[in-house]
Amino acid sequence: MAFLTTDDGTELFYNDWGTGTPVVLLHGWPVQSDMWEGQARFLAENGCRVLAYDRRGFGRSSQPWNGYDYNTLTDDLEALLEDANVQGATLVGFSMGGGEVARYFGRHGSTGRAKKAVFVSAVTPYLLKSDENPDGVDAKVFEEIRQNLIKDRAHFMKDFMPKFFGGTLLHTPVSDEVIAWSVAMALQGSSRATMACMESWSGTDFREDLKRITVPTLFIHGTGDKTVPIDVSARRAVKLVPGATLTEYDGEPHGLTATAADRLAKDLLTFAGASGVNATAPISEPTLA
Repeated sequence: MAFLTTDDGTELFYNDWGTGTPVVLLHGWPVQSDMWEGQARFLAENGCRVLAYDRRGFGRSSQPWNGYDYNTLTDDLEALLEDANVQGATLVGFSMGGGEVARYFGRHGSTGRAKKAVFVSAVTPYLLKSDENPDGVDAKVFEEIRQNLIKDRAHFMKDFMPKFFGGTLLHTPVSDEVIAWSVAMALQGSSRATMACMESWSGTDFREDLKRITVPTLFIHGTGDKTVPIDVSARRAVKLVPGATLTEYDGEPHGLTATAADRLAKDLLTFAGASGVNATAPISEPTLA
């Protein structure tokens, strides 16, 4: 593990596992990079150099008051790529992290540090409903989340996580322990970062960023995603990136990193173009989304 310090003095924690084809994993809201545990290990065992970092305000990274807009968050990503001397990486963004992947190409372009893009259950292209985005999500949905975070963040996370993984009153596809772990990771983030990042991923328009992507791009999304429904996200976003491909996981929820752990890991390995020396081995304890 390592830390880097950004230009504004923020310390970012990251793991750097394995050698070979570089893959950079960007976590979702409101957890941290350990959500990629199973995929990171699998990729590192199969010819990849895997970097996974905690977004500022979350996990083991420091918790500044400012910097939760996507321009700053994407500059953090660029700082990581520079600090770790990464070239030709596949950038993989889950949910909120998909916004960072899109903004990276919109803000930094194709610098040679990134050669492929993957969006998993991503918030792109633009979630917020408006006059010029009538198919988006009504602002009152996000305002309700904001109010619940203010009122009782711990209770909100306890209720949020089962739905994240497609849970119902009768069934949850993941164990109680995975849900408890994800709640604990969420609460490790600062209240300020949790609130500010929610406002960023719910209200940022990535449509122009997506149009600037010129590298091979893959979208992966579950058709059963109730957190970021596929019709307002991946099915729209894929049309904005020339030559992009959408792989739909039938019936899978938002947290498909846990519910479809093996499939996702192997799809990422194939798309990254790594050697896959142990690619037939399953991920033994599927973990978080």
